[in-house]
Amino acid sequence: MKVIEKISIEEFDLKKFKLKFAEEDDNRKAVLTHYLHNYQNEIQEHFREEAEEYLKQIIEYKNEEENLDIVSDVALQQLLFEVEHVPFPTPENSTFDFIDLFAGIGGFRIALQNVGGNCVYTSEWNEGAKITYQANFGKVPFGDITKEVTKSYIPQNFDILCAGFPCQAFSIAGLRKGFHDTRGTLFFDLEKIIETRRPRVVFLENVKNLVSHDKGNTFKIILEILEKKLGYKTFTKILNSSTHANVPQNRERIFIVAFDKEQVPNCADFKFPDAIPLTKTIHDILEKGKQAENLYYKKDHKYYPELEKTMTSKDTIYQWRRVYVRENKSNVCPTLTANMGSGGHNVPLILDDYGIRKLTPKECFAFQGYPVDKYILPNIANSKLYMQAGNSVTTTLIERIGKEILKVI
Repeated sequence: MKVIEKISIEEFDLKKFKLKFAEEDDNRKAVLTHYLHNYQNEIQEHFREEAEEYLKQIIEYKNEEENLDIVSDVALQQLLFEVEHVPFPTPENSTFDFIDLFAGIGGFRIALQNVGGNCVYTSEWNEGAKITYQANFGKVPFGDITKEVTKSYIPQNFDILCAGFPCQAFSIAGLRKGFHDTRGTLFFDLEKIIETRRPRVVFLENVKNLVSHDKGNTFKIILEILEKKLGYKTFTKILNSSTHANVPQNRERIFIVAFDKEQVPNCADFKFPDAIPLTKTIHDILEKGKQAENLYYKKDHKYYPELEKTMTSKDTIYQWRRVYVRENKSNVCPTLTANMGSGGHNVPLILDDYGIRKLTPKECFAFQGYPVDKYILPNIANSKLYMQAGNSVTTTLIERIGKEILKVI
């Protein structure tokens, strides 16, 4: 006699089930979770046919192979419950739609959901980041955005395209329709999506050095493409998390906000947010008490004598600079980087009552503005969590810029 069994998104990872279907179906979890997240709005039609087919396949597989009795309607309700009961579910009453490219761990998503946005599509290639993203949002991101099949899942209509894209040099040797060639770079994929989908707003974030990258050619070409080829009105500004987000981290980033002039006729009214006082200190974020033993430097560590000699204050965060320690005189956290977990350059260190230690992953997420009382850090290696925090945006700064965008659109 068959028994009634619960079904979940993770069923699509069953080894036997994965072998049963072709490799090109590896978007199953992304398609299904995107469908479920948009079940109450018109975007669900974009994913419905494929999602329902995948759901049918897994139900048939489990019923036949595992002698179960799973009904499609019950399975759908179970899956809806699963994606809705997460720390940051899709808002019930959203006022605009956005897509989240190079999504990382969802910094753009948290920020724009906080101001009423509904994320209708997500893409991220890093598997560790996908795990963290799913744990917090209940949605599995699509993969490599350079692939046409990945782009094909992007809905036709949405308001804002968000992307913290990697910085790459562009070729200035070849010309394409009068513009510098961006083929072979990730910006080309953004360009193609903007050209075919025509979002009302493009919202980009990158490292400060993008402005001077390749002697300024990279930044120049990005603005040329957005303004002259695609016809967007573009605004750019370097902002610091410590001066514009009330987050005690010295993190300067370049922000690009571009408006489709036809869809947003009053776009010239846009302004980046003004600076605000920094009222928070590192002690508002640093965890109290003794932390995990593996975060502390042992006295027999080859660099311990240098650390002990230099690190004398509990009111600042130090940086390990390959062979020496530098005190952060501003008493804020230095810029978090992706190599923190590998023992590389710029590792943030503090002196507490129990010794000299690295920041905890939770502290790093807090220094990026994440609400760590709700945000889930999954059970994966600290090195991956450090990398995720270092690669992320400061969520509270994105939220402030988002509010200014909404004033215009």
